[in-house]
Amino acid sequence: MSPSITISLLGWSTPDGRAVLSGLDLSFTQERTGIVGRNGTGKTTLLRLIAGALQPSSGRITVNGTVGTLRQMVQVDPEDTIADLFGASAGLALLNKAEVGEADMDDLAEADWTLEPRILSALGSVGLDAEVNTRLSALSGGQRTRAAMAAVIFAEPDFLLLDEPTNNLDREGRQALLDILTDWRAGAIIVSHDRELLETMDAIVELTTLGTTRYGGNWSAYQTRKAIDLAAAQQELETAERHMAEIGRKAQQAVERKQRRDSTGKAKGARGDMPKILIGMRKEQAQNSGADNARLANRQRAETAETVKAARERVEILEPFAVTIAPTRLPASKTVLKLEHVTGGHDPTNPAIVDLSFTITGPERIALTGPNGSGKTTLLAMISGQLSPLSGRIERGTAFAMLDQTAGLLDPGQSIADNFRRLNPDAGENSCRAALARFRFRRGIANRLDAQRRADAACGPGLHPGKLGPSPAADTGRTDQSSGPRLDRCGGGRAYRL
Repeated sequence: MSPSITISLLGWSTPDGRAVLSGLDLSFTQERTGIVGRNGTGKTTLLRLIAGALQPSSGRITVNGTVGTLRQMVQVDPEDTIADLFGASAGLALLNKAEVGEADMDDLAEADWTLEPRILSALGSVGLDAEVNTRLSALSGGQRTRAAMAAVIFAEPDFLLLDEPTNNLDREGRQALLDILTDWRAGAIIVSHDRELLETMDAIVELTTLGTTRYGGNWSAYQTRKAIDLAAAQQELETAERHMAEIGRKAQQAVERKQRRDSTGKAKGARGDMPKILIGMRKEQAQNSGADNARLANRQRAETAETVKAARERVEILEPFAVTIAPTRLPASKTVLKLEHVTGGHDPTNPAIVDLSFTITGPERIALTGPNGSGKTTLLAMISGQLSPLSGRIERGTAFAMLDQTAGLLDPGQSIADNFRRLNPDAGENSCRAALARFRFRRGIANRLDAQRRADAACGPGLHPGKLGPSPAADTGRTDQSSGPRLDRCGGGRAYRL
């Protein structure tokens, strides 16, 4: 039987009963399928259900074949190594035992002498030069993503499950991933917002609060078909809403006509122009006619309301998500940050940053760029005080906030609301709720302990312009040494390349 994944009437709800997925019917074969949709629609949850990390609340998932999963790595255990990522620690320990002459015959029979070379080959396929005992915490975010990708393809599964695989990757790493997927002949289900990656897909599945829709072809084909479907749905909705408004106008006109007739009849009765028996008959007719008209109008309104509802369900109404950060109000002459001949890194024998000097003055926005492992995160760690430089001097002229790749400012044991209160101790309850609501963390989500595991959820408490300080830690640097890092002008800002 050919490898396949079949999903029937799948539903999943959070422990507090909030429905995330409901009634999904999908099937996957050995092709590359991109999963798209806005944050919170359940894309990562769907991958975890397919992988077996979560159990469905309802429905069924049938997997014929093996799966390999690349997850979003927000935080890592400081003791984990590349070997742990490959699930090869026990096998490598057995080889070490054999090399020092401590293995018995049973051990030697189980030993895989090709294990380490095959792991190194997989790492090389994603452009990562590292040893199997390298700790994941010593790698940059992009290097960890490369290592995780190598571990997934190492197992040669029938289906790759990739969750935002290009996050943290530099240009070289992204190209390595694209090359792997281009040559991949098994199935792949990929959650991504990366349009370049989605252009390589064979199909796109859109996941919304209304369910799922499958589109054949890549991102461009999806966009074309989506635009046609959306235009048709919007036209249907506009037609239904106009019809409903017309029914309302006609009903109001009927009421006004009746009121005029009733007023005329009362006037004639008051003047004695009409016999009392005729007045009574007309009054009864008017009441019956009014009741009939009201029932007809109510029925038409109900039928049209259903039509409008059905049309509206085809058009997902999306509210734009925007984050407003308070202005820094820094004077143009204010020294924000100054580095003088700074050298530093996690390995004193091989520092990532060497003899770096630069100054930031005033409210500049600066992009820090460079390949994975070139020292971008290390530089920010020294600027924020998390890592002491080996030599040189750093002066911080303003308050600052630091939001790193792993959302390290959050306590995993606390809810989003509790993290916010810890980071902003002077903020009142109303201020806390209002700030989190701007990031769409309502009461139920804000109080959940599992929310910090989501990368998108991690940003909310850290971006509030409160006690953390008015100016974010800058991704920046400049030097006068021609052989060292260089600061390039880029439009209205600056881009610093390591």
